[in-house]
Amino acid sequence: MSRNLKVAIIGAGMGGLSAASALRQRGIEVHVYERAMMLGEVGAGLQLGPNSYRVFRALGLEETFRQNAFEPINNVSLKWDDASVRFREPMRGPMIERFGAPYMTAHRGDLHRILRETLPEDTFHLGKICTGAENHGEAAVAHFADGTSVEADVIIGADGIRSAIRAQHFGADKPRWTEQMAWRCIVPVDCVPKAFGPNKTTSIARNEYFGWLGPDGHVICYPIGNGDMLNIFAGHVSIDWVEESWSAASTKEELIAGYAGWNEALLEIYSNVTHVFKWGIFDRDPVPEWQTGRICLLGDAAHPTMPTLAQGANMAIEDGWVLGHCLDNSRDDPGAGLRAFVRQRQPRTARVTLTSRQQFANNRMVPPPPPIDRSWIFDYDVTTEAA
Repeated sequence: MSRNLKVAIIGAGMGGLSAASALRQRGIEVHVYERAMMLGEVGAGLQLGPNSYRVFRALGLEETFRQNAFEPINNVSLKWDDASVRFREPMRGPMIERFGAPYMTAHRGDLHRILRETLPEDTFHLGKICTGAENHGEAAVAHFADGTSVEADVIIGADGIRSAIRAQHFGADKPRWTEQMAWRCIVPVDCVPKAFGPNKTTSIARNEYFGWLGPDGHVICYPIGNGDMLNIFAGHVSIDWVEESWSAASTKEELIAGYAGWNEALLEIYSNVTHVFKWGIFDRDPVPEWQTGRICLLGDAAHPTMPTLAQGANMAIEDGWVLGHCLDNSRDDPGAGLRAFVRQRQPRTARVTLTSRQQFANNRMVPPPPPIDRSWIFDYDVTTEAA
């Protein structure tokens, strides 16, 4: 009979918690070590495509997920200056018909809580800053800044783009500055003007996903929660380095100044902002290997990507499911399970990383071409492909 495994996950972000939930569903002992002193996901809105929605379904969380997420009815793209409509595509209905699952938007904190609640409280160990990990025979050991260590059959580095485990085992290369920074904020959806654009003929419904595309940036707005709040991602081309942290404070005035000359409706929405944060966007070139012995990377630690395809968190959630499947099938040889995990995930995540870069380059063209087709992302059902 296959023995049980003990897995230690470094990092309690979306990828780490998805992996922990998938492992526990299969009866594998799992512990999560998080550097923060309190559990909670920083950030604001999150877009979940049909590909990651299927993971929540497979985890038995579909109903809870739908109660805490929003399904936009249309995707609307506007010109940056006069807000004329570039295109309006239906989302609610067609997504399910084509891919068997919806495209939804949610607050990161809600999804983080849903995943946390699948795990016992004693799963989490807080205030644990990982300084590195090493293989130790048929086990691995993670070390923390407080002088403690933990031994497990498998150590998973889900500790983000500046992962200590990645730097130790795969090289301390610097993340690539993408020449893009972004502001993030949330406003009441009632802040959206009733009509704007040429002759006030453009209007946006409360239940639509919409955005502006301009020569030096793009802005994405979508409802979250029960649809009464609007999440704003305001991407901006910048040659000046900006801190990678999601929690660097900015101001409404700085945000508005960054979009001088853009459509007055967008600036009116910005005028209602109370709290705004900014961060620099980084990625890395795809690497072929994330695993050494009983140690493996996952999520942004393995494949950080630009947000232009809105797939960073989606790929981490997919990672979590596949890791659970691969380790469950290789309990007697966890190293083989980790190798299978990397073989399955590396080609797909590398393609997403490189395509996200291409979409960013396309957005800067004048005029910009149509968005890159994402059907190959949404068609992929990780819950069946893993099997």
